[in-house]
Amino acid sequence: MEIQGKVIAVMEPKSGVSARGEWKAQDYVIETHDAYPRKMVFSVFGADRISRFNIQLGQEVNVSFDIDAHEYNGRWFNSIRAFDVRQVDPASVGMQPGVVPGAAFGPAPAQPAAPAQPAAPVQPAAPAAEQSSEDDLPF
Repeated sequence: MEIQGKVIAVMEPKSGVSARGEWKAQDYVIETHDAYPRKMVFSVFGADRISRFNIQLGQEVNVSFDIDAHEYNGRWFNSIRAFDVRQVDPASVGMQPGVVPGAAFGPAPAQPAAPAQPAAPVQPAAPAAEQSSEDDLPF
């Protein structure tokens, strides 16, 4: 899934040690540019990804992410983990055809229908006797 928005918060990195070794993760919050803006917190896991993505406060980014859930003590928790983060030119926000910010959350709003054009009046067909044999065009 993908979402585009502006980074509005950068949380402190978290780190620890597990059975597989040391780990590092950092959370970020982005806000979409929809008519009703939405906010989403996502995690980047791994020191190499954190440094490679180099996410800064105020940046316009396109985040590719996976959603997963896990259970702990009878309660369920969502996890939104980014696997790719790309910077977007702020001048192109809303200018890309076919791209709807926040489209990962559902279909784009329906466009209003174009006003109906009045139909051209229908000309009655001329009787067969009036048509000449030289001209077989209907008009």
